[in-house]
Amino acid sequence: MASGESKDERDKRVDKLWETLDTRKEGHIDLTGLKKGLKKIDHPLKNADDMVLSVVREVDTNGDGRIDKAEFRAFLNHTEDGLWQMFQSIDRDHNGEIDKMELRNAFSRSGVTVSSAKLDRFFAEVDKNNDGVISYTEWRDFLLFLPLQSPTDLHAVLSYYTATGNLNPEGDVNINDLQGLGYFLAGGIAGAVSRTATAPLDRLKVYLIAQTGVKSTVQAAKEGAPLAAAGNASRTLVDALKELWRAGGIRSLFAGNGLNVVKVMPESAIKFGAYESAKRAFAQLEGHNDPKRLLPTSQFMSGGFGGMVAQCFVYPLDTLKFRMQCETIKGGPKGNQLIAATARKVWNKNGLVGFFRGLPLGLVGMFPYAAIDLSTFEYLKRTLLAKKARDCGCHEDDVPLGNFATGAIGAMSGGFSASIVYPLNVLRTRLQTQGTIMHPPTYTGIGEVLKITLKTEGPRGLYKGLTPNLLKVAPAMSISYVVYENAKRMLGLR
Repeated sequence: MASGESKDERDKRVDKLWETLDTRKEGHIDLTGLKKGLKKIDHPLKNADDMVLSVVREVDTNGDGRIDKAEFRAFLNHTEDGLWQMFQSIDRDHNGEIDKMELRNAFSRSGVTVSSAKLDRFFAEVDKNNDGVISYTEWRDFLLFLPLQSPTDLHAVLSYYTATGNLNPEGDVNINDLQGLGYFLAGGIAGAVSRTATAPLDRLKVYLIAQTGVKSTVQAAKEGAPLAAAGNASRTLVDALKELWRAGGIRSLFAGNGLNVVKVMPESAIKFGAYESAKRAFAQLEGHNDPKRLLPTSQFMSGGFGGMVAQCFVYPLDTLKFRMQCETIKGGPKGNQLIAATARKVWNKNGLVGFFRGLPLGLVGMFPYAAIDLSTFEYLKRTLLAKKARDCGCHEDDVPLGNFATGAIGAMSGGFSASIVYPLNVLRTRLQTQGTIMHPPTYTGIGEVLKITLKTEGPRGLYKGLTPNLLKVAPAMSISYVVYENAKRMLGLR
């Protein structure tokens, strides 16, 4: 018998296990009964419904939908023989225990690439007494219901663990010990740092968007003078900076940043948190429960969902920030005084609805922006990690992605997505800032702001402020992703 267990001892152990699992004492176990029995013995499979169904199908050899004692015993005989052979093949020094290095080497010999973090979690799950080694009893009890086709099939062991090891007592898939809270925290920190670092560029973008009318830059471009147009564009940026500086010095360049940080912390936290949650949901729908193996469409939809959820929550603060920036003038109110005055003006004119001007357009623009940004970042990140993993001969999770590489792909994904949806951003911002000192026109809706913009400024008016926006978005997204990825590592998130 395996591990020195006598036949009599084994028969008693199997009989006792059967009595425990047969909770209704009917002499047979169906799917519902097996689930109850597994919960009773607190087995790792207790919440893995798909795996339990596979076990029933494997054990029920006569196909009547129930497991009788003879079928149960035959299954255990086959499985335990295979598990004992597998244990002996892993235990290379034959001391009756498996240490972590032996387990790592066994996976490597089987051609199974597993990350250090996943190996550590698997080892800790099996090592019930936490003595740093796995005994055969621990190995057998953990993998007892594994439908084992071959005693060398460590792929099956890893799949079994994936089905059982990522479930909490309520049956929900976990992605980390903080159960998702850490992603919200990491996202909030990333948003606050990146927005503060690029606040002057955001201020400049809003200033330029709010300015309407046919400018000399547009006129020069229409007359076929690209060099003159470029010169006018650069002078426009310089003139805008001078004007903002005259309005209040350095404080003017950071006007609305306090409100922006208050806005962006929950916005980034909700965006990244909702994104990670959506990835887990799509991973469940795809049937593998691994957010890193999502189909491109699921990845795209997850990003868009995260952006839209965040936009809904913080849109009133977004409106207040834009209007504040357009009410900042020389000698005018500043700081909290300006926030209160701006909020009162919006409320007195349109009530609560005023804070949600342009929300449908914002959601329409946010979905592709967030979807393209997050899915592009994930694609570039996975591609780079896969290449480095192949070069190093290790798992992708064990490959460090440096801050420079993270920042570079963050800048590319952010700049690319922002450029695609920028016209929607212009129209939304003008709806939000209508009737302010810097943007006095008012509109009846989305159609009118589009019509007036095209009539007075042409198609190029839809890209007004794109240059400072890209100058802001590229470093902002770069900083945001660098901080987010580092915060995840510090919090022990994957």
